Amino acid sequence: MSTSDFPDDLLEAQRTWYTAYRQLAQEDNPSQTTVLRRTLQRLSVRIATHPYWATIPGRAPAARIALKQLTWAPDSEEARR
Repeated sequence: MSTSDFPDDLLEAQRTWYTAYRQLAQEDNPSQTTVLRRTLQRLSVRIATHPYWATIPGRAPAARIALKQLTWAPDSEEARR
């Protein structure tokens, strides 16, 4: 799957999820970890319930992995350009 197969808002949500995840892994301040965990929960719901998944029945598991692979690298947005 290519980047163009996914809606921009879904790509952005997954990139933001990884950014928050990386920040959480490095954060020492307990109040900030709470904020980051809530951010991850909110983004997880947005990603999991995105209308895009309903358009690809039977291929959703593979598409979810493809989305994660496309957005995993910290500089994945720059790689798209």
